[in-house]
Amino acid sequence: LHPQVLISGAWSWPWVITRIRQAPDLTELSLFSLLTFWTPPTTARLTVETVPPLAAEGNDVLLLACNVPENPLGYAWHRGERVDNSQLIASYRVDTNVTAKGPAHSNRETVYPNGTLLIQNITQKDTGFHTLLVSKVDLETEGQTGHLSVLPTPVITSNNSRPWEHKDTVVLTCGAETRNTSYTWWINNQSLPNSTRLELSEDKRTLTVFTVTRNDTGPYVCEARNPVSVSRSDPFTLNVLCEWPRHPHHFPSGSCYHPEANLSLSHHTASNPSHTELFIPNITADKSRSYNCLVRNFITGLSKTTVKAITVSGKWPLAHQYQDLW
Repeated sequence: LHPQVLISGAWSWPWVITRIRQAPDLTELSLFSLLTFWTPPTTARLTVETVPPLAAEGNDVLLLACNVPENPLGYAWHRGERVDNSQLIASYRVDTNVTAKGPAHSNRETVYPNGTLLIQNITQKDTGFHTLLVSKVDLETEGQTGHLSVLPTPVITSNNSRPWEHKDTVVLTCGAETRNTSYTWWINNQSLPNSTRLELSEDKRTLTVFTVTRNDTGPYVCEARNPVSVSRSDPFTLNVLCEWPRHPHHFPSGSCYHPEANLSLSHHTASNPSHTELFIPNITADKSRSYNCLVRNFITGLSKTTVKAITVSGKWPLAHQYQDLW
């Protein structure tokens, strides 16, 4: 046996799940032997054990069928605390080694020959009770219910979705709150900098940003770590409202163009979106005019305009004409 398989007479569950996930190198026969070897020969009452007891979204979980009656005819797993055919996940016949999927099957569940149920890539929807029904050789049935707890992926929430620059303070929270969990924060893919405007709560679950600026938009990421899992939130970006947009400027700085040149005017501000562009290919003389760029913040109602005069005149140099002839 693997030296780390048995610990004080019990299986090392992370090793079991890891071996299961390494299929197809783990054949059905070896998996059957592994799970059958674990089931203790006892006449105790049927029980269901969840391994691991807590798991984060995206991980795999085993619902172990313990103390299964001898020579069972088959198994049936249901969602919920009672046997309901509309909530049947799957049934398994021992004599034919055939699994039949039920209405509640999501293509992530597998029933093994000893009655154990594997659920892969668990989600919050898997949280709750699961009921095992064992058909015995005397044509009687025996059932037992187990509970699956799924730790949610952390999500960052803000107390202010549209803070004003240099005015508002924002409190970011890494949720949902769970026991025995530590939290870590990142800004712009880096650890939190030393700043008097940043403050963590005692449990580090909340991050306070005092008098936000346009440089505090993020993105922010939080990590939740507990004894059984580590998971990170999706990036979160603050939408900071500015009192007045920075003065827009245009590129290029030149204002005179030859006919058939390509004209590209770009406008840049410290806003979202940060810039827009006007592109006119093969410009002609009738495009000589003043081009106005209007910047408006529809939330604050503030606006600013910049004017750029463009002149189209003249002819291409003689060398360019010869090049065109060839």
